[in-house]
Amino acid sequence: MEGIHEPNMVPLIDVSLVLVVILLVATPMALQSGIAVSRAASSGRKAMPTRTERIEVSILGSDSIVVNRSLVARPALGARLKALLDQSATREVVVRCDDRVAHGDFVAVLDEAKAQGAASIAVVGR
Repeated sequence: MEGIHEPNMVPLIDVSLVLVVILLVATPMALQSGIAVSRAASSGRKAMPTRTERIEVSILGSDSIVVNRSLVARPALGARLKALLDQSATREVVVRCDDRVAHGDFVAVLDEAKAQGAASIAVVGR
């Protein structure tokens, strides 16, 4: 009577190769993000009221952007942000985005704010 004298290595190799593929796909995604997003604390206590000077940007569409309650054309956004950031003490930008706006347009506005010298960028949901 002959038995199996060698262990079957095929399942071990299959699982190992699947893990390697998952790591190869997931590693670039983890290292690719250049935008740091911090979420507001969800504590029940109220913060001390402080005067904050911030620039509010609302993205309504690919060409419709509102900066501090005034409509700005997309090509003029950089100049408008630069002028406001130069006058700002905190250099803080708060961005709101409509649900219908494409992801690329949203990221382009974030990149523009960072390029013009924003110290911190907060993303606020509607």
